[in-house]
Amino acid sequence: MGDISRRPDEDTNVLEKQKHETKQPEMYKVVLLNDDYTPREFVVEILIRIFRKSASDAQVIMMRAHRGGKSVVGIYTYDIATTKVSQVRQKARASGYPLKMVVEGA
Repeated sequence: MGDISRRPDEDTNVLEKQKHETKQPEMYKVVLLNDDYTPREFVVEILIRIFRKSASDAQVIMMRAHRGGKSVVGIYTYDIATTKVSQVRQKARASGYPLKMVVEGA
């Protein structure tokens, strides 16, 4: 029988194992801005319903904004942060309040 010989350069396909690093998404802060017209109870309700904060956490966040002008509500991915801020704006407008929240880089 014949001997099958290969030239060294014929079959040089080598599978290389590549590392695929998943990059963590950038995070953004949702910041509550104080105003003199939106009732505290409404702000607390928003924090509980939209941001799923406990009543005591919502109270602390609201008071921090009231005393200091602004307060971080939470840190989220961009899509989640902008969606939550949009929900807040819609609810505030529908209720006739000027409540504002903004998205900032974390």
